[in-house]
Amino acid sequence: MFVRWDSLRVDAEAERRLPGYREPAVVRTFDAPEALDVRFYEVHAKSALKQVPKASRMPFQWTINPYRGCTHACTYCTSGDTPILTADGRTKPLADLRVGDGIYGTVRSGRYRRYAITTVRAHCSTVKQAYRTSLDDGTALITSGDHRFLSDRGWKYVTGAQSGPMQRPHLTPSDDLVGTARFPAAPEATEEYRRGYLCGLIRGDAHLGSRDYAPPDRAVHQLHRFRLALVDMDALWRARRYLRDFDVATDEFVFQKAAEGRRAMGAIRTQAQDRVARIKEIVAWPRQSSDGWRKGFLAGIYDAEGGYNGGILRVHNTDEEIIDWTTWCLRRLDFDVAVEDRRLPNGLRTVRIRGGVPEHLRFFLLVDPAITRKRSIAGTAIKTDVTRRVVSVEPLGMEMLLYDLTTGTGDFVSNGVISHNCFARPTHTYLDMDAGRDFEREIVVKVNLPEVLRAELRRPSWKREHVALGTNTDPYQWVESRYRLMPEVWEALRDSGTPCSVLTKSPLLLRDIGLFKELAARGGFTANLSIPTLDEKAWRATEPHTPHPRKRLEAVAELNRAGVPTGVLVAPLMPGINDAPEQVEPILEACSAAGATHIGGVALHLRGEVRGIFFDWLRAHRPDLVPRYEQLYSRGAYAPPNERERLARMVRRDSPAEAVSGRLTPAGTIDRDPAPAPDTRASSREPDSSGPLRRPSPRREGLIQESLF
Repeated sequence: MFVRWDSLRVDAEAERRLPGYREPAVVRTFDAPEALDVRFYEVHAKSALKQVPKASRMPFQWTINPYRGCTHACTYCTSGDTPILTADGRTKPLADLRVGDGIYGTVRSGRYRRYAITTVRAHCSTVKQAYRTSLDDGTALITSGDHRFLSDRGWKYVTGAQSGPMQRPHLTPSDDLVGTARFPAAPEATEEYRRGYLCGLIRGDAHLGSRDYAPPDRAVHQLHRFRLALVDMDALWRARRYLRDFDVATDEFVFQKAAEGRRAMGAIRTQAQDRVARIKEIVAWPRQSSDGWRKGFLAGIYDAEGGYNGGILRVHNTDEEIIDWTTWCLRRLDFDVAVEDRRLPNGLRTVRIRGGVPEHLRFFLLVDPAITRKRSIAGTAIKTDVTRRVVSVEPLGMEMLLYDLTTGTGDFVSNGVISHNCFARPTHTYLDMDAGRDFEREIVVKVNLPEVLRAELRRPSWKREHVALGTNTDPYQWVESRYRLMPEVWEALRDSGTPCSVLTKSPLLLRDIGLFKELAARGGFTANLSIPTLDEKAWRATEPHTPHPRKRLEAVAELNRAGVPTGVLVAPLMPGINDAPEQVEPILEACSAAGATHIGGVALHLRGEVRGIFFDWLRAHRPDLVPRYEQLYSRGAYAPPNERERLARMVRRDSPAEAVSGRLTPAGTIDRDPAPAPDTRASSREPDSSGPLRRPSPRREGLIQESLF
């Protein structure tokens, strides 16, 4: 037997017999940061080629699976009162979060780690020894010793040791934690705050006034009018509620219906003289202003005339008095501002808040604008020069009730500091391993798979039938970057002249692009990347811990430029969840731009245990779809043929000239003519989304993902 991490090898800890394997597995650990607390079960596989059951309805008969399990786990606990940054740009105590809540995490994109919206997948409590991590800005973070924070030198545990069993990267005084400034408390909706908010919003974006009106042959009379029309209903409803608090009733109506190229607008209004007069009194400039009024005014003027694009926060206006009040209020709250005058004929000036994401996030939390979309930091880069120094790490000498959380991105933002977490999946139960943590920390590696495969391919009985990889577990998951089993697998298939294909979610396959060229020339080879959605929130809700979909598109383009036929599998397509034309069409356009040689769609499969899990999720989160799914899957794991065909047509163009036609490839996709593959660089802006998909239990979602198609 050989080991592929010789430079990192340590002595075997033990041997353990796994069900289905004749010889005991050698259990190893490695002195690598990525493999801390992970055990690798190196087994001798009896066979490499696995025949696909006919009941699976796959267009190929053979597959290869080098790994079992996925190395993405950790555990942590944090104090329940720790404020967590939520998807609406506000905060919520950790103890109050619930499964399905949207929060902020981070993803790596290009050179930077960026903020991204993710979903809480599990939330529970435990009692552990507590530690206080004190930072130089006065923040005290109460966690267990196993919690990890992102520092300017990578992820670090709260506690650890330089040697021995607790040896691991851990925090020490002078370490710098990456993130934002400490989260300020949200303002209270006092009378002063409400007055300030209405002043900023109404002065910035409403019609308010009285005038004389003299119709022909009638006496002169006064017209009084207040009208506020907005696209964003969050601000409109807040304004109506605040006016009601001041005994000003308004009528709500549709100001503008949605049409092509424009969004619907709602509005509130009143024409009563006493109400208009009362509004004028409410929005009058104060002789003396409190912090509450200033925060309210800034929230209102930002909702009316502010914007946050490209990491720049601005407030625009042509009224010099409004610009002066905006600048003065910001400076009183210790913001660094710049006033930009573009010398435009209309006198438009801009107030800009400097200081990057930390100051912008402080503004959103401190003044609390109503419009959620205007306070999104998704897609903005996390700069390592914005840090908070660790002053001390101290044991509290007591056990405390702490909270566990798992998210789609594997991390979250707690009181301005980026904190790490992961989730586990229950696919190890057949190995007599725990269905949670073991899936991610107990990894089965078939170390002799290339040798066994070569022997099987040399058999006279081997007919060189198509072999598909990636049909069960992704062969290019993270652990492959260490064990490097795949190059020898591809070499064996190449030397035998066996046609093959791969389905993966990882651009790591670009490492083996040279072998793919040889395979394509020898026996035939096709690569396929799974991209079920380009929707940022849907991606994070349905495919946690996977590379960004646009990174996968870049891989599609690069492979096709190199002459390796590469396509895209839009799967799984789930009726009523991600099968709307406006969801699928952007994927098709992006695939065409990347030069995808084939595009396919696969309907949701509900095999075995997955069926019950999926229906539990539907009943909890999408009860409206339960009758439809009960009918669609009444006869088994597969949707009826007409539904499968409908979903397959989703990947085809509507017009006959653009129709995708051809034969079904071994990867289950549809051939189309190759197209030039332009450079598809990932955009720094996140795609729009109608909202996150809610997910099943995190302890079971992995099984669902691996059994969908």
